[in-house]
Amino acid sequence: MNHPHQDLPTHSPVSLTGNEPLFMVMNSGSGKNDSTEIQATIQAACEQAGRNCELIVVEHGDQLQAAAEKAVALARTHGGIVVAVGGDGTLNAVCQTVVGQNVPFGVLPQGTFNYFGRAHNISQNTTQAVHDLLNGRLEYISLGRLNRRYFLVNASLGLYPRLLEDREAYKQRYGRSRLVALWSAVVTLAKAHRQLNIRLDYAGRHQQLRSPTLVVCNNPLQLEQIGIDPQLPEGADHLVALTSRPVGTLALYGLLIQGLMSRMGEADNIISIGFQKMSVHLGRRPRMVKVAMDGEIFRMRTPLEFSIAVKALPLLIPRTAPAPEHP
Repeated sequence: MNHPHQDLPTHSPVSLTGNEPLFMVMNSGSGKNDSTEIQATIQAACEQAGRNCELIVVEHGDQLQAAAEKAVALARTHGGIVVAVGGDGTLNAVCQTVVGQNVPFGVLPQGTFNYFGRAHNISQNTTQAVHDLLNGRLEYISLGRLNRRYFLVNASLGLYPRLLEDREAYKQRYGRSRLVALWSAVVTLAKAHRQLNIRLDYAGRHQQLRSPTLVVCNNPLQLEQIGIDPQLPEGADHLVALTSRPVGTLALYGLLIQGLMSRMGEADNIISIGFQKMSVHLGRRPRMVKVAMDGEIFRMRTPLEFSIAVKALPLLIPRTAPAPEHP
Protein backbone atom coordinates (compact mmCIF):
# COMPACT_ATOMS: atom_id res chain seq x y z
CA MET A 1 0.00 0.00 0.00
CA ASN A 2 2.84 2.40 0.81
CA HIS A 3 4.63 3.89 -2.22
CA PRO A 4 7.86 5.42 -0.94
CA HIS A 5 9.69 5.11 -4.27
CA GLN A 6 7.37 7.18 -6.41
CA ASP A 7 8.25 10.57 -7.85
CA LEU A 8 6.21 13.62 -6.97
CA PRO A 9 2.70 12.25 -6.43
CA THR A 10 0.03 12.71 -9.06
CA HIS A 11 -3.58 12.80 -8.00
CA SER A 12 -7.10 12.96 -9.28
CA PRO A 13 -9.19 15.69 -7.69
CA VAL A 14 -10.68 14.57 -4.37
CA SER A 15 -14.09 15.96 -3.42
CA LEU A 16 -16.23 15.73 -0.30
CA THR A 17 -19.93 15.04 0.15
CA GLY A 18 -19.97 15.63 3.92
CA ASN A 19 -21.07 12.05 4.62
CA GLU A 20 -17.76 10.21 4.30
CA PRO A 21 -16.99 7.57 6.95
CA LEU A 22 -13.88 8.22 9.04
CA PHE A 23 -11.17 5.62 9.51
CA MET A 24 -8.98 6.85 12.35
CA VAL A 25 -5.53 5.54 13.21
CA MET A 26 -4.66 6.27 16.82
CA ASN A 27 -1.43 5.60 18.68
CA SER A 28 -2.55 5.18 22.29
CA GLY A 29 1.03 5.73 23.46
CA SER A 30 1.35 9.06 21.66
CA GLY A 31 0.55 12.43 23.17
CA LYS A 32 0.05 13.62 26.72
CA ASN A 33 -3.70 13.01 27.13
CA ASP A 34 -5.64 9.96 28.32
CA SER A 35 -6.21 7.60 25.39
CA THR A 36 -9.53 6.17 26.63
CA GLU A 37 -10.96 9.65 27.19
CA ILE A 38 -9.87 10.78 23.72
CA GLN A 39 -11.52 7.77 22.09
CA ALA A 40 -14.77 8.44 23.97
CA THR A 41 -14.68 12.12 22.94
CA ILE A 42 -14.15 11.24 19.28
CA GLN A 43 -16.91 8.63 19.20
CA ALA A 44 -19.38 10.92 20.97
CA ALA A 45 -18.70 13.79 18.55
CA CYS A 46 -19.11 11.53 15.51
CA GLU A 47 -22.30 9.95 16.84
CA GLN A 48 -23.78 13.37 17.54
CA ALA A 49 -23.03 14.40 13.95
CA GLY A 50 -24.40 11.15 12.53
CA ARG A 51 -21.09 10.17 10.93
CA ASN A 52 -19.67 6.65 10.82
CA CYS A 53 -16.29 6.37 12.53
CA GLU A 54 -13.97 3.40 13.00
CA LEU A 55 -11.04 3.74 15.40
CA ILE A 56 -7.99 1.59 14.66
CA VAL A 57 -5.97 1.80 17.87
CA VAL A 58 -2.36 0.64 18.24
CA GLU A 59 -0.13 0.65 21.30
CA HIS A 60 3.27 1.06 19.67
CA GLY A 61 4.66 3.14 16.83
CA ASP A 62 5.90 0.09 14.91
CA GLN A 63 2.26 -0.94 14.43
CA LEU A 64 1.28 2.29 12.71
CA GLN A 65 2.14 1.31 9.13
CA ALA A 66 -0.07 -1.79 9.17
CA ALA A 67 -2.89 0.21 10.79
CA ALA A 68 -2.51 3.00 8.21
CA GLU A 69 -2.60 0.48 5.35
CA LYS A 70 -5.82 -0.95 6.75
CA ALA A 71 -7.35 2.54 7.08
CA VAL A 72 -6.38 3.51 3.51
CA ALA A 73 -7.82 0.26 2.11
CA LEU A 74 -11.11 0.88 3.97
CA ALA A 75 -11.21 4.52 2.86
CA ARG A 76 -10.68 3.56 -0.79
CA THR A 77 -13.36 0.87 -0.61
CA HIS A 78 -15.97 2.98 1.18
CA GLY A 79 -15.13 6.46 -0.11
CA GLY A 80 -13.90 7.55 3.31
CA ILE A 81 -11.33 9.72 5.03
CA VAL A 82 -8.16 8.57 6.80
CA VAL A 83 -7.50 10.42 10.06
CA ALA A 84 -4.33 10.29 12.17
CA VAL A 85 -4.75 10.82 15.92
CA GLY A 86 -1.58 11.60 17.86
CA GLY A 87 1.57 13.70 17.86
CA ASP A 88 3.55 14.81 14.83
CA GLY A 89 5.37 11.46 14.69
CA THR A 90 2.08 9.55 14.45
CA LEU A 91 0.79 11.97 11.82
CA ASN A 92 4.00 11.45 9.85
CA ALA A 93 3.73 7.65 9.97
CA VAL A 94 0.15 7.60 8.70
CA CYS A 95 0.88 10.23 6.05
CA GLN A 96 3.46 7.95 4.38
CA THR A 97 0.69 5.53 3.42
CA VAL A 98 -1.91 8.13 2.47
CA VAL A 99 0.23 10.05 -0.06
CA GLY A 100 -0.67 9.13 -3.63
CA GLN A 101 -3.76 7.08 -2.68
CA ASN A 102 -6.38 9.72 -3.59
CA VAL A 103 -8.02 9.66 -0.19
CA PRO A 104 -8.52 12.72 2.06
CA PHE A 105 -6.31 13.01 5.13
CA GLY A 106 -7.37 14.50 8.46
CA VAL A 107 -5.54 14.96 11.76
CA LEU A 108 -6.50 15.23 15.43
CA PRO A 109 -3.37 16.60 17.13
CA GLN A 110 -2.47 15.09 20.51
CA GLY A 111 1.25 15.86 20.91
CA THR A 112 3.28 18.33 22.95
CA PHE A 113 4.03 20.92 20.26
CA ASN A 114 1.63 19.98 17.41
CA TYR A 115 3.39 22.21 14.88
CA PHE A 116 1.64 20.58 11.91
CA GLY A 117 -1.89 20.96 13.26
CA ARG A 118 -1.31 24.48 14.53
CA ALA A 119 0.17 25.60 11.21
CA HIS A 120 -3.08 24.55 9.54
CA ASN A 121 -5.38 26.10 12.16
CA ILE A 122 -6.47 22.71 13.51
CA SER A 123 -7.59 22.96 17.12
CA GLN A 124 -5.71 21.16 19.90
CA ASN A 125 -9.06 20.67 21.66
CA THR A 126 -10.26 17.24 20.52
CA THR A 127 -13.99 18.06 20.49
CA GLN A 128 -13.43 21.21 18.43
CA ALA A 129 -10.97 19.44 16.13
CA VAL A 130 -13.50 16.67 15.40
CA HIS A 131 -16.22 19.24 14.70
CA ASP A 132 -13.91 21.10 12.30
CA LEU A 133 -12.91 17.82 10.66
CA LEU A 134 -16.52 16.83 10.03
CA ASN A 135 -17.24 20.23 8.48
CA GLY A 136 -13.86 20.87 6.91
CA ARG A 137 -12.66 21.62 3.42
CA LEU A 138 -9.83 20.10 1.41
CA GLU A 139 -6.57 21.89 0.74
CA TYR A 140 -3.72 20.25 -1.14
CA ILE A 141 -0.53 20.91 0.82
CA SER A 142 3.13 20.43 0.00
CA LEU A 143 5.34 18.02 1.92
CA GLY A 144 9.04 17.80 2.52
CA ARG A 145 10.77 14.69 1.24
CA LEU A 146 14.04 13.17 2.38
CA ASN A 147 15.32 10.38 0.16
CA ARG A 148 12.09 8.40 -0.25
CA ARG A 149 10.24 9.40 2.90
CA TYR A 150 7.96 12.40 3.47
CA PHE A 151 7.98 14.79 6.41
CA LEU A 152 5.39 17.26 7.61
CA VAL A 153 7.33 19.59 9.92
CA ASN A 154 11.10 19.08 9.75
CA ALA A 155 13.99 16.69 9.18
CA SER A 156 17.41 17.02 10.76
CA LEU A 157 20.80 15.48 11.44
CA GLY A 158 23.62 16.01 13.90
CA LEU A 159 22.81 17.70 17.20
CA TYR A 160 19.07 17.99 16.66
CA PRO A 161 18.35 14.21 16.59
CA ARG A 162 20.36 13.94 19.81
CA LEU A 163 18.16 16.64 21.37
CA LEU A 164 15.06 14.69 20.34
CA GLU A 165 16.36 11.39 21.71
CA ASP A 166 17.25 12.97 25.04
CA ARG A 167 13.91 14.81 25.15
CA GLU A 168 12.02 11.55 24.68
CA ALA A 169 14.01 9.93 27.49
CA TYR A 170 13.18 12.85 29.80
CA LYS A 171 9.49 12.67 28.83
CA GLN A 172 9.39 8.97 29.64
CA ARG A 173 10.82 9.74 33.07
CA TYR A 174 9.22 13.08 33.98
CA GLY A 175 6.13 13.34 31.77
CA ARG A 176 5.22 15.21 28.59
CA SER A 177 5.38 18.97 28.89
CA ARG A 178 7.16 21.89 27.27
CA LEU A 179 9.07 22.57 30.48
CA VAL A 180 10.49 19.03 30.47
CA ALA A 181 11.42 19.43 26.80
CA LEU A 182 13.20 22.71 27.56
CA TRP A 183 15.13 21.27 30.51
CA SER A 184 16.26 18.25 28.47
CA ALA A 185 17.58 20.64 25.78
CA VAL A 186 19.59 22.57 28.39
CA VAL A 187 21.18 19.34 29.64
CA THR A 188 21.92 18.03 26.13
CA LEU A 189 23.58 21.26 25.00
CA ALA A 190 25.95 21.05 27.97
CA LYS A 191 27.55 17.92 26.50
CA ALA A 192 30.37 17.85 23.95
CA HIS A 193 29.16 17.84 20.34
CA ARG A 194 30.87 16.66 17.16
CA GLN A 195 31.07 19.06 14.25
CA LEU A 196 29.88 17.67 10.92
CA ASN A 197 31.69 18.26 7.63
CA ILE A 198 28.78 19.01 5.29
CA ARG A 199 28.61 19.82 1.59
CA LEU A 200 25.33 21.29 0.34
CA ASP A 201 24.49 21.13 -3.38
CA TYR A 202 21.48 23.20 -4.45
CA ALA A 203 20.40 25.44 -7.35
CA GLY A 204 23.77 24.93 -9.07
CA ARG A 205 25.69 26.01 -5.96
CA HIS A 206 28.09 24.05 -3.75
CA GLN A 207 28.60 25.11 -0.13
CA GLN A 208 31.06 23.47 2.26
CA LEU A 209 30.69 24.03 6.00
CA ARG A 210 31.31 22.63 9.46
CA SER A 211 28.34 22.62 11.80
CA PRO A 212 26.92 20.69 14.75
CA THR A 213 23.54 20.27 13.03
CA LEU A 214 21.38 20.76 9.95
CA VAL A 215 17.60 21.22 10.17
CA VAL A 216 15.31 21.36 7.13
CA CYS A 217 11.92 22.96 7.85
CA ASN A 218 8.59 22.56 6.10
CA ASN A 219 6.59 24.53 8.65
CA PRO A 220 6.16 28.33 8.58
CA LEU A 221 4.87 28.40 12.18
CA GLN A 222 8.04 26.80 13.54
CA LEU A 223 10.19 29.24 11.57
CA GLU A 224 8.11 32.17 12.84
CA GLN A 225 8.32 31.04 16.46
CA ILE A 226 12.12 30.89 16.45
CA GLY A 227 12.37 34.18 14.57
CA ILE A 228 13.53 33.04 11.11
CA ASP A 229 12.28 34.97 8.06
CA PRO A 230 13.92 33.28 5.04
CA GLN A 231 12.78 35.89 2.47
CA LEU A 232 11.86 33.35 -0.21
CA PRO A 233 10.69 34.07 -3.76
CA GLU A 234 6.93 34.19 -4.21
CA GLY A 235 5.00 31.80 -6.43
CA ALA A 236 6.61 28.49 -5.43
CA ASP A 237 6.88 26.36 -2.30
CA HIS A 238 10.30 25.93 -0.70
CA LEU A 239 11.97 24.08 2.10
CA VAL A 240 14.28 26.01 4.43
CA ALA A 241 17.60 24.61 5.65
CA LEU A 242 18.92 25.97 8.95
CA THR A 243 22.45 25.39 10.16
CA SER A 244 25.04 27.17 12.27
CA ARG A 245 28.74 27.82 12.07
CA PRO A 246 30.90 25.86 14.55
CA VAL A 247 29.99 27.05 18.05
CA GLY A 248 30.71 26.09 21.65
CA THR A 249 28.34 25.34 24.50
CA LEU A 250 27.77 28.96 25.56
CA ALA A 251 26.95 29.96 22.00
CA LEU A 252 24.50 27.04 21.73
CA TYR A 253 22.78 28.27 24.90
CA GLY A 254 22.62 31.70 23.30
CA LEU A 255 20.96 30.25 20.20
CA LEU A 256 18.46 28.39 22.38
CA ILE A 257 17.56 31.60 24.22
CA GLN A 258 17.24 33.54 20.97
CA GLY A 259 14.96 30.82 19.61
CA LEU A 260 12.77 31.01 22.70
CA MET A 261 12.58 34.77 22.21
CA SER A 262 11.75 34.38 18.48
CA ARG A 263 15.01 36.13 17.59
CA MET A 264 17.16 33.33 16.18
CA GLY A 265 17.21 35.09 12.82
CA GLU A 266 19.29 37.85 14.42
CA ALA A 267 22.07 35.44 15.40
CA ASP A 268 25.33 35.88 13.48
CA ASN A 269 26.04 32.14 13.59
CA ILE A 270 22.80 31.03 11.90
CA ILE A 271 22.66 30.26 8.16
CA SER A 272 19.29 29.82 6.43
CA ILE A 273 18.83 28.61 2.84
CA GLY A 274 15.59 28.35 0.90
CA PHE A 275 15.53 25.62 -1.74
CA GLN A 276 13.40 23.16 -3.67
CA LYS A 277 16.03 20.44 -4.10
CA MET A 278 19.23 19.92 -2.11
CA SER A 279 21.82 17.14 -1.78
CA VAL A 280 23.64 16.85 1.55
CA HIS A 281 27.00 15.05 1.52
CA LEU A 282 28.87 13.92 4.64
CA GLY A 283 32.36 12.83 3.61
CA ARG A 284 33.32 11.12 0.38
CA ARG A 285 31.83 7.68 0.90
CA PRO A 286 28.14 6.83 1.31
CA ARG A 287 27.31 5.88 4.88
CA MET A 288 24.37 5.54 7.22
CA VAL A 289 23.51 8.58 9.31
CA LYS A 290 20.97 9.16 12.07
CA VAL A 291 18.17 11.48 10.95
CA ALA A 292 15.17 12.85 12.85
CA MET A 293 11.92 13.33 10.92
CA ASP A 294 8.93 14.90 12.69
CA GLY A 295 10.33 13.78 16.02
CA GLU A 296 11.07 10.16 15.02
CA ILE A 297 14.59 8.77 14.51
CA PHE A 298 15.64 6.90 11.35
CA ARG A 299 18.92 5.76 9.82
CA MET A 300 19.43 6.80 6.18
CA ARG A 301 22.16 6.39 3.61
CA THR A 302 24.02 9.47 2.40
CA PRO A 303 23.97 11.55 0.34
CA LEU A 304 20.68 12.84 1.72
CA GLU A 305 18.36 14.08 -1.01
CA PHE A 306 15.88 16.74 0.12
CA SER A 307 13.04 17.99 -2.10
CA ILE A 308 9.61 19.57 -1.94
CA ALA A 309 6.65 17.37 -2.91
CA VAL A 310 4.32 20.03 -4.28
CA LYS A 311 0.60 19.78 -3.38
CA ALA A 312 1.06 16.12 -2.51
CA LEU A 313 -1.49 15.67 0.29
CA PRO A 314 -5.26 16.42 0.34
CA LEU A 315 -5.61 17.71 3.90
CA LEU A 316 -8.87 18.52 5.68
CA ILE A 317 -8.63 21.90 7.39
CA PRO A 318 -11.29 24.00 9.17
CA ARG A 319 -13.69 25.58 6.70
CA THR A 320 -12.96 29.06 8.04
CA ALA A 321 -9.16 28.64 7.99
CA PRO A 322 -7.14 30.79 5.58
CA ALA A 323 -5.15 29.10 2.83
CA PRO A 324 -2.09 27.48 4.42
CA GLU A 325 1.17 29.36 4.26
CA HIS A 326 4.36 27.67 3.19
CA PRO A 327 8.04 28.51 3.60
